[in-house]
Amino acid sequence: MPLLDHLIELRKRLIYALLGFFLVFFITFYFAKPIFSFLIQPATQDGYKVVVLDIFEFFFVTVKLSAFVSLIVGFPLIAVQVWLFVAPGLYRHEKKAFMPFLIATPFMFYAGCLAMYYVVMPYVINFMLTQYVPPDIEKTLRSSDYLERVLQLVFAFGFAFEVPVLLTLLVRVGIVTTEGLKSKRRYAVVIAFVIAAVLTPRHVVSQLALALPLVAFYGLSIVIGRWVEKKREAEDKKAEEAENKADAAGS
Repeated sequence: MPLLDHLIELRKRLIYALLGFFLVFFITFYFAKPIFSFLIQPATQDGYKVVVLDIFEFFFVTVKLSAFVSLIVGFPLIAVQVWLFVAPGLYRHEKKAFMPFLIATPFMFYAGCLAMYYVVMPYVINFMLTQYVPPDIEKTLRSSDYLERVLQLVFAFGFAFEVPVLLTLLVRVGIVTTEGLKSKRRYAVVIAFVIAAVLTPRHVVSQLALALPLVAFYGLSIVIGRWVEKKREAEDKKAEEAENKADAAGS
């Protein structure tokens, strides 16, 4: 396709992605109250109160929540639009290679979100409000601060669960090797703790809760990557044998 046609196709895909984002945004904005009530359940079910301290506070909470949910829910649509733009330029075997990663990306991100909400979030709330706050102080959480913490943890754990997908893809296309990943394991551990310190609230519990899965997923990526390398080697060997047979038949 000429450059102008590529730009027209890109504009069409961006328009579809934005339409999907705003459609989910307005739906979420309308149902923001029950969605926010769902998000604060890890706090309210243990007796903690979530309060609003400003006139416009919950309005901005609603806007931020709607944008966040639109990104999460609309992510598969955005990924599909990117795929539809890129796929015509790929060979059949390249499409076949990338398809599992396209499917695994949103699945793993959602798995990270669920793990954060059902496993990590209740533990973090109870630990921080029972270990560091005196029992004679009433424990209330400001709605805007609570949502900010939830968004931080959701994106952090969603990113953590993407690590095996990203590293396996890099191994699949030959950018990195499993031997290289093994040799850099100690650096990966340090980087995992740095990422956890940046992406999570400033306390040890949430940082460990993110850093440890990052390290575990790095090790899992090496195992999966080795399987991918063996499969690719077998495919290359099969293709080489077929080429040799074709050359022998032609001669």
